[in-house]
Amino acid sequence: MTDNLERPERLQVMLNEDEFAALDTWRFDKRMPSRAAAVRELLRRGLAAEGFLQARSGTRSSDFGLLNGDDHKARPAETPRR
Repeated sequence: MTDNLERPERLQVMLNEDEFAALDTWRFDKRMPSRAAAVRELLRRGLAAEGFLQARSGTRSSDFGLLNGDDHKARPAETPRR
């Protein structure tokens, strides 16, 4: 390991099994080279998105799950539009 890392900062994120599966599914669908690259791309897209709500005071981390309700159930893959 070198002292001159391109990305010297680390971020640990805890995911449940369904969230982890959703991340891997998205990663493979988009042909991302690694989970870290997929997370960086999702962060980039999320930060660029408009219309998101700001968290209110007292909001818990658990209020920000990746999947809600039935979202974790398997769905057929979408056919790419041409």
